[in-house]
Amino acid sequence: MRTLPDFPWDKLRPYRRRAAEHPGGVVDLSVGTPVDPTPGFVRDALASAADSPGYPQTYGTPRLREAVADWARRRLGVTGADPDAVLPVIGSKELVAWLPTLLGAGPGDRVVFPELAYPTYDVGARLAGAEPVARDGLLSLGPVRPKIVWVNSPSNPTGKVLPAEHLRKVVAWARERGTVVVSDECYLEFGWDPAHPPISILHPDVCEGSHEGLLAVNSLSKRSNMAGYRAGVVLGDPALITSMLETRKHAGMIVPAPVQAAMTAAFADDAHVDEQRERYRARRDVLRAAFERHGFRVDHSEAGLYLWVTRDEPCWDTVGHLADLGIIVGPGDFYGPAGARHVRVAFTATDERVEAGAARL
Repeated sequence: MRTLPDFPWDKLRPYRRRAAEHPGGVVDLSVGTPVDPTPGFVRDALASAADSPGYPQTYGTPRLREAVADWARRRLGVTGADPDAVLPVIGSKELVAWLPTLLGAGPGDRVVFPELAYPTYDVGARLAGAEPVARDGLLSLGPVRPKIVWVNSPSNPTGKVLPAEHLRKVVAWARERGTVVVSDECYLEFGWDPAHPPISILHPDVCEGSHEGLLAVNSLSKRSNMAGYRAGVVLGDPALITSMLETRKHAGMIVPAPVQAAMTAAFADDAHVDEQRERYRARRDVLRAAFERHGFRVDHSEAGLYLWVTRDEPCWDTVGHLADLGIIVGPGDFYGPAGARHVRVAFTATDERVEAGAARL
């Protein structure tokens, strides 16, 4: 039986109880769950497809795959985006957890991910029986040839953006070794610093026009307020997509037909994403000013839906301090030992809760 780490968010329970004692209630800035309404046209598309007595397509409908490819060309600047190299998934977390298995990783293989990273990269390696390796400097791996290298830009939790030049070096390094690069790009449409614009690994400035050995993961949870739909997508190397598709067919890993219809509508529309960006921008501005006023330093945070902040003390001391104010945040060590003196602050709460939290600070 594979050994998995404890579920990290369970450690916050006593701090949630402490925060709940605040007379103004809890301001939850921890998990980053969307709170704004799912766009009406997305809900309409879901409802219109509710009469779905037959089995859905694991590959996704042609309309959905074309909508994703068009979105990648239109919003991400991906030339040569191919509908045949698109695969819908049951939320991006499901894919992250099972991708090493889907790509044939197993005992003796290494899966590399950033030292500060979404915990599910580690879990996915363990589920496959592979060795998880948290490492930022690929050159320090020496002659090791990993099966998979994860990159995450914009980063969860730090909001750091990797420039095209850095990503281009990662791609070249991996191609020399036959390593698959998987880029988690779920926050790609939420860049805040014009000097550090997020870029997809499938962009020609990074991959030189070839998607060989590359996969990009994206999600509708944040950009379209569809976390409850469990709607994600992976695109890139057609051979890798075909391989994963065959396994997913056998395993019955299929996005429900009504959700596929809703995804098609969401990927085809940009206006609702731009509106949501402005909501998050306003909340980010309020919280950043409040935390800085309270004595915090904000590091990175050029993109994404979080502030990566510190008072240069152990992260659990910070969590306790904020819990006394009725505010819950994510301890930095959830994402690796390198985060032990930071906390992650989500600005996905409602305007009212954001304003309440800012006032307490």
